[in-house]
Amino acid sequence: MSGLEIGLGTLVFLVALALAFDFMNGLHDAANSIATVVSTGVLKPHHAVAFAAVFNFVAIFVFHLKVASTVGKGIVDPAIVDHYVIFGALVGAIAWNAITWWAGLPSSSSHALIGGLIGATVAKAGVAPLIGSGIGKTVLFIFVSPALGFLLGSLLMVLVSWGARHTTPARIDRWFRRMQLVSASLYSLGHGGNDAQKTIGIIWLLLIAAGVTGQGEPVPLWVIVSCYVSIALGTLLGGWRIVKTMGQRITKLKPVGGFCAETGGAITLFVATGLGIPVSTTHTITGAIVGVGATRKMSAVRWGVAGGIVWAWIFTIPASAFIAAVAWWAGSSLF
Repeated sequence: MSGLEIGLGTLVFLVALALAFDFMNGLHDAANSIATVVSTGVLKPHHAVAFAAVFNFVAIFVFHLKVASTVGKGIVDPAIVDHYVIFGALVGAIAWNAITWWAGLPSSSSHALIGGLIGATVAKAGVAPLIGSGIGKTVLFIFVSPALGFLLGSLLMVLVSWGARHTTPARIDRWFRRMQLVSASLYSLGHGGNDAQKTIGIIWLLLIAAGVTGQGEPVPLWVIVSCYVSIALGTLLGGWRIVKTMGQRITKLKPVGGFCAETGGAITLFVATGLGIPVSTTHTITGAIVGVGATRKMSAVRWGVAGGIVWAWIFTIPASAFIAAVAWWAGSSLF
């Protein structure tokens, strides 16, 4: 479509809406970065969110824009995207985030955005513009990321427990309270690196549709910086409802368990971001926390709470897609 078909006011509004989603992503997913350090008492809540926000932003200097490229060019055909599709995608993602935040459920902001983009695109042009390879690897990692988090979290917990078997519990606790600062910083780095890039990809897609940026041109620097700043500010305000679910209701954590969960989750995020796969940081850390809890005994995990979270995961893409399709119809009909 021609860039002249998107007015400057519409373009500014949609960029602002995308940054609002990015801010809400940080707010919604703050629990992923800080729940373990708060629940183990290593950091006070407000210190923890500031700590996480700093490393969310520092990720701008660490990761290449592979995830942004997947979201911007690898989920739907950019040629079919217009301002109504972007509007529908963002409304679907923001609405689902708001619903799950209010319910205290740690659902995936990432998959809400992917679902919104798919729903708005299908509402406009059917399934033909969908790119199967990009959607396929995103859907695959709905299962891979929590499974890998579970595996790494439980494996690290077993290794640490074996290695420290002759050490007193008080000494282990004291040592891992320090180590957990390292693991929390790595997880926050991975969170910022993967999640901020999803909004970068959406704004990039919008700029391509508006004719402001060509498909072969790099992402403008202002887009990159504004997205990292927005997610960091969202994290800074925290998401206390979800912190409680992640840090206390799934399983009780000690500093050593928090370290293992965060480290396992961070490794998963670093691998996925390096491969350009937009994964759910929520799925990843939840799997790692469950893995740590399961190494003690199966009853240490509150499987009813974990099951409720899984249902939120299952419904995220179809629910956000449905809301996005309705938003696309409303936007294209009324404006």
